Amino acid sequence: MYNLPVMADLFSRWKDGLARSSKAAFGRLAGVLGATEITGQTWEDLEALLVQADLGLETTESVLDSLRGAVRSRGLTRSSELHQILLEELRSRLGEVPPLDFSSRPYVILLVGVNGSGKTTSAAKLGRHYANEGKKVLLVAADTFRAAAADQLQVWADRLDLPVVAGQMGSDPGAVVYDGIQSAASRGSDLVLVDTAGRLHTRYNLMEELKKVHRVAAKALPGAPHAVWLVLDATTGQNALVQARAFKEAVGITGVVLAKLDSSARGGMAFAIRHELGLPILFAGLGERAEDLTPFDPDAFVQGILGS
Repeated sequence: MYNLPVMADLFSRWKDGLARSSKAAFGRLAGVLGATEITGQTWEDLEALLVQADLGLETTESVLDSLRGAVRSRGLTRSSELHQILLEELRSRLGEVPPLDFSSRPYVILLVGVNGSGKTTSAAKLGRHYANEGKKVLLVAADTFRAAAADQLQVWADRLDLPVVAGQMGSDPGAVVYDGIQSAASRGSDLVLVDTAGRLHTRYNLMEELKKVHRVAAKALPGAPHAVWLVLDATTGQNALVQARAFKEAVGITGVVLAKLDSSARGGMAFAIRHELGLPILFAGLGERAEDLTPFDPDAFVQGILGS
């Protein structure tokens, strides 16, 4: 359990990291939910606000249906009374962050995503997070297509004192993954974080190559990969949903890392990801530093985005 000063610091970090999302759309919430009666205009304004906050049409309509039901059942008449209900509704949409089962050793996590989503830096920051928890971590630089991708991961790894297995530029990424997992097993590693090459979700051949990497991991270690995490650039808003659907279909995504959340005014897409795809958000990027990739906190997220 966190003590009160630590909790206050965590909520402050989330509030600062979500400042853009809070101001861009949710900042108008006070004007929409003022001390007036609930009317048709109230619902129209709230719908526009939620759509602009990047919840998406489907998720927005679902949220509004739940709010209307709460208004009827509780006999509410003032729009100001909707704020707490909206907070509760949005919080319920995010569910709970599932605990990770590290019983398999080494536990292999495949990091996937489109070009520029932040996979390489996220891999290093995740490595730091789990190393600080006492786990023996190995990074695998399986992005053999992008120039300097392995070098970028190596720079981060050197800074964070983490070991790396890398392949040559242009080499078979599947072979790198195989060697990395075998190396982790021989070293007695607890966790393997595989940084894969960025894939355009619309390019069939690239997605097929990613499926091959997934299959090779299973050959290297039965049951691997134990998790496949999609790294999404939070600044892409609703486009992230299209990406997530494609990757989920191709390699069975089990969770999402929201990178660059602090740089985005489109944090509402987190609700759409959870609602429409059923994918839990596991980590969020709240800044540039290694420690700013933090485990996702649904309570702090909702309070931060609503400016509570």
